[in-house]
Amino acid sequence: MTSPLDYLLIGHLTADLTPSGRLLGGTVSYAARVVNAFGLRGGILTSAAPGEPLLAELRPYTDHLTLLPGDSTSTFENVYTPAGRIQFIRGVAAKITAADVPTAWLGTPLVHLAPLTDEVDPQIAHQFRDSTVLLTLQGWLRRWENDGRVRFKRWFDPDVLQDIDIVVFSEEDIAEAPSLEQEFAGAVRHLFVTRAEHGGTYYFEGQPVDYSTPQVEVVHPTGAGDVFAAGLLASLPSLDYDYSRAVQVAAQLGAISVTRSGLASAPTADEVQAALAAAG
Repeated sequence: MTSPLDYLLIGHLTADLTPSGRLLGGTVSYAARVVNAFGLRGGILTSAAPGEPLLAELRPYTDHLTLLPGDSTSTFENVYTPAGRIQFIRGVAAKITAADVPTAWLGTPLVHLAPLTDEVDPQIAHQFRDSTVLLTLQGWLRRWENDGRVRFKRWFDPDVLQDIDIVVFSEEDIAEAPSLEQEFAGAVRHLFVTRAEHGGTYYFEGQPVDYSTPQVEVVHPTGAGDVFAAGLLASLPSLDYDYSRAVQVAAQLGAISVTRSGLASAPTADEVQAALAAAG
């Protein structure tokens, strides 16, 4: 089946509560801009409240958008204290299941599972056996109770992971369960563990190779992991699926992203072409 898409994103867009007001966020929002900068045909399967005004900022960066109506838009609030950041979930949109994926999209070559509020049913991974499937893990590692405060939840499912080609997470995501790094390294063919300015580790079939990242002045780190992951997956077709070169592109685009704030941290088309050229 031929898909009208090159790159499919599955996950919630978010409304982020900030001192500047209610802003568009979420992995799909950052990644959609990356996919657009690569010149790929992108599609998004997401959920939000009917009439959500933030959708107007997302639509220009995607060719196709399927919206599942939710009781609310997934909403995050970050509270910064001397002891660090405390994150709250103030609203959650609808769950996304395998039945929600449009049939015409099942043949999409590049699929990015981008959960943020545990909204993506892990069984969706089994729908894309002929695709290259990437998972940004963070949203499957979150739980919260009535107060909305986000806490760590351990997730590891070998049955699901057998149909996921690439997993990306930061060392901060698993700070409460560092043993997960080795568990995932043994379960997926390609694992990328990012370590901020220290670069990261790429595990290929369980064997680790460290990679570096350009050193830049950090303005705002939010979204850098999303840009890294989307840049990695989006670059693969241009690089004959050479992961050692793709991680160079991803690291370059991730470094660019921390020098800017908000969704403007996603790369431009010129920055994408420069990163691809630098990777050979």
